[in-house]
Amino acid sequence: MEWVPTISESQGPLYQRIVGALESDIAAGRLVRGQQLPTHRALAKRLGVDLTTVTRAYGEARRRGLIDAQVGRGSFVSETSVRQAAESAPEVRIDLSMNVPPHPLEAQLDERILQGLEAIRQKSGLTAFLNYLEPGGSERERTVAARWLRARVPHAAPEHMVIYPGTQAIIFNLLMQLAGPGEVVLTEALTFPGTKAAAARLGVRLVGVAMDEGGVIPEALAKACHAHRPKAVYLIPTLHNPATATLSPERRAAVASVIRAANTVLIEDDAYGLLDPSASPIANLIPERTYLATTLSKCIAPALRVSYLLTPDLAAQEEMRARLQASAQMPPPLMVALATHWIESGIAERVIAAIRNEAAGRQQLAARALKGLPFAAGRTGHHLWLTLPAEWRREDFVAYLLRSGLAVVGSDAFAVAAKQPLALRVSLGAARNRAELAEGLRLLASALRVPAVRRQIV
Repeated sequence: MEWVPTISESQGPLYQRIVGALESDIAAGRLVRGQQLPTHRALAKRLGVDLTTVTRAYGEARRRGLIDAQVGRGSFVSETSVRQAAESAPEVRIDLSMNVPPHPLEAQLDERILQGLEAIRQKSGLTAFLNYLEPGGSERERTVAARWLRARVPHAAPEHMVIYPGTQAIIFNLLMQLAGPGEVVLTEALTFPGTKAAAARLGVRLVGVAMDEGGVIPEALAKACHAHRPKAVYLIPTLHNPATATLSPERRAAVASVIRAANTVLIEDDAYGLLDPSASPIANLIPERTYLATTLSKCIAPALRVSYLLTPDLAAQEEMRARLQASAQMPPPLMVALATHWIESGIAERVIAAIRNEAAGRQQLAARALKGLPFAAGRTGHHLWLTLPAEWRREDFVAYLLRSGLAVVGSDAFAVAAKQPLALRVSLGAARNRAELAEGLRLLASALRVPAVRRQIV
């Protein structure tokens, strides 16, 4: 039987608690020297945690001498005497793992949050938003959201809108609505880890579709639709996470034709669409078959927990409102009120413009720092996708960076199929400022370019 750790309820990062459980089980004889451990993916699935958490835990366990990794075979309890760690767990000095928007001074978020809350207080009082309110947002809030969305999606209407507490909740509820256990939903070959986690919890089978530098390949999507008869197709057409691609208008039209011919529906994750407003959503081509999710998480701030779902029709809107009420009751009323005030007053557009400009500046900084190295990027995106040389082990390279104080995310977190590209996602927006980002990119470039480091990792 494979080892499954009992995770302590004590405080501290989850990966450290996994290492602690490993150490305890070795000391107690529940694990013996030479015993094979579960793969990273298998343990992540058993624990219901992100794959990167297990990868980080195994890397720390190797550093402490608790386990050994053998290429092509897996991870094993160390055959040598367990030694104490020479130092505490590596401190993350620069975290480029979370894909969040930067907050430049020009966005003036501190001041605008205070001013916005004061405007709400003067108009309605803050306590009005401390009770249970309508699931999916009030008619006024949905009307404001629909009017705002019409700049990119002309058919947006309040009766088709649902306001959710974040896109993760939208994805979970849509997968539950559209597909049952064992049924297929198609995604790009690399996809958002939150979608993978939701599908795993619901027993929905994700099947990855081939991509190239331009995004999902329409011909491959058509073949997958014919082979699997999917209940839905989930795509990130703009500034794809993690591959950064934005589908061309021609590919969007081709994808829409494939979905229509396959008689299925599209879940269009428009998380980054507001960073590239020139990219017209696929929802404009097949509105009757598209659930479009737009969020403020990637263009303003994730903690607002405000996302907008545009459904194909009124019946779908009513069903999604009911599912929201059953699973989370409602989005956070005060945050929705703040977002609505910002949209109505034009503040949202000014904040997004400042963040978009900062994202472009950070991409330029990254292009200079990583010149000559193979990576893909979107001009106003928050991340880049960097390819590793074939002779490197991805998990060891991620662990090496972590020991240097730099956190990034390996491709295993995004891969739908067992075959995974040797690549990393580097999130530029996560750095607190450009100076910190420059230092993180310097560490990354140095690790990639120095042959001695390469030999040490391998």
